[in-house]
Amino acid sequence: MISIAIRRRVGDFLLDVAFEGPRDGVTALFGPSGAGKSSTLAAIAGSGTIEAGRIALGDHVLFDSASGINVPPRARRIGWVFQDARLFPHLRVEANLRYGLKRAPGPHRIGFDHVVAVLDIAHLLRRGVHDLSGGERQRVALGRALLRQPELLLLDEPLAALDGGRKGEILAYIARLKADFALPMLYVTHTADEVRAVADHVVLLDQGRVVATGDASIVGGARIDAQIVGRDQDGVLLRVPRGDIAAGDRLDLLIGH
Repeated sequence: MISIAIRRRVGDFLLDVAFEGPRDGVTALFGPSGAGKSSTLAAIAGSGTIEAGRIALGDHVLFDSASGINVPPRARRIGWVFQDARLFPHLRVEANLRYGLKRAPGPHRIGFDHVVAVLDIAHLLRRGVHDLSGGERQRVALGRALLRQPELLLLDEPLAALDGGRKGEILAYIARLKADFALPMLYVTHTADEVRAVADHVVLLDQGRVVATGDASIVGGARIDAQIVGRDQDGVLLRVPRGDIAAGDRLDLLIGH
């Protein structure tokens, strides 16, 4: 079980979230831009100061303000994949992958050949980074993160820079990672189709707080870009699209517990 409780301030923004996720599945952090999704990942990875809270992967505690535990970022055994891949442009694909393996503490549970096979990148090993498509770059980035032998994989909008066809391709590979490596993954997105494709558990964020948790059924339309405006008499959250709203406009409410 992943157990996360974080309170931190970034400028005028207060992040105050607490949730749990499966030990070997995908927990999607879902919400509008500025909800605190990427800030949550950064805090888990050890970037920035957390005022109070606790971060644990099963029995392995990474941070606990009450006990004074704060494992350094390099020692947290976390793989992180960003939307822009962030591969080393001066290295070929194989060297990028082996860089992740070289930095990993032993023993190596996740093997080089296994990763290459699951992500179908054997034919790319001799290529330069500039010769890769966007989808190929993300597959290599996933491979490098896996070869660091992580206890947790963070995926920060990994499909944001890809077109529709490439998105489906990478989602299929992420589903294979779930089956082959039994790793906990935190997946940031504001696209519901991605949540429905890969998530075992969903955490809905808005304005730095958790407003709902559950399975993928709590996700509404294809994309979320809304603001909370109140609750009805049963405590259900009511949201309206962000942007200019004039008197008399017809609105489609997004409703979630």
